[in-house]
Parts: sequence; C-alpha cells; structure tokens
Amino acid sequence: MSVQTDTEPRLDPAKFRDPDVTSKGERRASVDFARLETLWFNTGTLCNIECLNCYIESSPTNDALVYLTRAEAARFLDEIDEMGIGPVEIGFTGGEPFMNPDMAAMAGDALARGHEVLILTNAMRPMMRPKVQKDMAALNAEYGGRLTLRISIDHYSAAVHDAERGEGAFEKTMKGVRWLRDEGFRLSAAGRSLTGETEDEARAGFLRLFEREGLDIPAQDPSRLLIFPEMDESADVPEITTECWGILGVDPGAMMCATSRMIVKRRGDDAPAVIACTLTPYDEEFELARTLAGALKPVKLNHPHCARFCVLGGASCSA
Repeated sequence: MSVQTDTEPRLDPAKFRDPDVTSKGERRASVDFARLETLWFNTGTLCNIECLNCYIESSPTNDALVYLTRAEAARFLDEIDEMGIGPVEIGFTGGEPFMNPDMAAMAGDALARGHEVLILTNAMRPMMRPKVQKDMAALNAEYGGRLTLRISIDHYSAAVHDAERGEGAFEKTMKGVRWLRDEGFRLSAAGRSLTGETEDEARAGFLRLFEREGLDIPAQDPSRLLIFPEMDESADVPEITTECWGILGVDPGAMMCATSRMIVKRRGDDAPAVIACTLTPYDEEFELARTLAGALKPVKLNHPHCARFCVLGGASCSA
C-alpha cells in the first residue's frame, strides 16, 4: 500500500454508490458464483501489532470482528459436507489468527474432514506460545501435506518491513519462520507493493531472503509468494462496467468472488455472516447471508477494491 500524495488523483465521491449503475450511468459489472474453491474464516480483527496500512485496521484493540469459535466454524464445515462440494481450501485470516484461542482446533477440524488449510500469520509472539507450537506441530505431523502457513513479509529488507509493522518486527517474524522451517511446515509468503519496485525485482529480493534463511518457498511461483497491489481507497480507480470484461480481456470467473466466500462475526451480532470478499469485511452491502448455501449468488462490483485489487490488479487471496 502507499500513502496518498497531493499529486495523486483522489477517488471521485460519486463513484461506487449505486450497486447497479456507475457514476457515468453505465451498467455495473457483477460476478456470478461458479463453484466454491476457498472458504475463508476471519478469526477476529485483534492483532498483536498495528500495521501502518492494514486494510482491515487490525490492532491490539480493534475487535470489530470478534473471535470466531470452533463451534461456529464447524457449522459451515457441516454445510460444505451437506452440499457435497468438498474438499476445498479453508483459509484462516485475521487480525492475527493465532490470537484466537480456537485457531489450532478449527484448523484441525477442517483438516480432519479432508480439506486443505491455509493460515495467514505474521509468525510472531501469538504463534510462538508453547501450547500453540505444540498443537500446530501435532497437526503438521498428521496432516502436513494439506497444511500451509502463509507468512506476512512486507519486504525482504528489514527496514522496509519494520517501517510498516514496527521496529524489530522483521526479526521477530523471522524467528517464527525459522521455527516453522525447522518443524517442516509447508510455507508460503505474502508481500506488498510498498517501494515502487517491479514485481520481478521484488521476487528477486525475496529469493535472496529465502535462500539465506533456507526456506523452501519458490519465489517465482505466484501461488507461493504473493505480491499484493496497492489498495489505497482514497486513490482514484475506474468503475468496472459489463463492457470491461471484453475490453480488458478479463474472465469474470477468475475473480475471487466467483469461487470464494468469507465468514465473519461482527461485534454485537448473535451469529456469523457470510460475506462476498476478504477485502470488504465491514461493508454491509457485501453481506450475502447467514448460511453458506444462501450466499452462493452474484456479487456486484461496487467497491474500489473490486477494480484495484481484483479486476485491474489481477490478485487473489487464495493459494
């Protein structure tokens, strides 16, 4: 992510207002649901650190999305079984997932049902607690081929990473990564466009880091090292119309919302909700249903992230 400057165009306030029509009166694009490939669980927005540009504003005090419980997650795993659409990828994100006391148990439940599990983590103190280490090591010993931890590493240099996450954060993360490496976990990593480098330059830098640390993460594989585009909501971005698919040569079926959904539990709600996208956790317009079956319907691309991250950025949160 980048900081908005006075020379960059700001988002026109008339954009992304009507779910059906753009500010120019054109028909807004939507994405039909195709199949479930990834079900995300947001484990809660609490995090052990507060990053400078966190899109979800996670912090040690933000509990706008409260901890999801093992029983609540299991209800959606039950739905997958009932619909006969598994196994799929089950992703866990936050906040920092290992802040949630049920994290290892939820992962174990998904793995026991035959799903692939992906956990997004900063690999810092919450993951390094002795009980968490013990529980995760046991899961890796039993299901290691289907369990992946994706480590958030904003940049291969400590200085740039720490500028985003706080002084000393890089070395704390690398300490956790070394433990995961030594325990034989399958790892991937996620960085962001923070420095104006080309993607090739960023991948080359990460390759040097991975080789130095002895990490089995192929830096040229986009599914194992994700380089996310900028997501500054204040910067201008075009709205996506139905004509854009042909103009851009983009397949709507390749968008995240064609194949994934996310479970969140908002503070004050009595039950979790199913939302369209990992990038819009607070926007009630993207809440689809309280059941997975009810949420498998078209999604209208009425958010700047739809354009910047998915359609134009070509990125995906899934492995």
